[in-house]
Amino acid sequence: MALSDDQRAALARLCEAIVPGSGAVGPEVYVEALLEQMPPGARDFAVASIEELDAAPDLGALAGTPGFGLVRALAVEAYYSDFVAPGRDAPGAWADIDFNSPQARRLARDFTWLGVA
Repeated sequence: MALSDDQRAALARLCEAIVPGSGAVGPEVYVEALLEQMPPGARDFAVASIEELDAAPDLGALAGTPGFGLVRALAVEAYYSDFVAPGRDAPGAWADIDFNSPQARRLARDFTWLGVA
């Protein structure tokens, strides 16, 4: 695992703060799976960013930093890719935002590449 329990909880809080409502789908599961596939230097930067942002008394004050940009991009990707973590009973982002075009309904979302069972 790329994150400790405390870091995973911090990531879950950050995802919810950055993308309100995303916590229902378990975005921290998606992001942690990505972190496990990153080269060590990138993963270390991401983990340090999660810790820094979680410890910040004012998350908005860090909005222009590279660490915030990375965590924001990961949180947005985790939610809007329509990922729902195993064991979560949530509709996913596409249902939440009513993304129901004929093309979207035909897409088969496959997250097996993440290695999340």
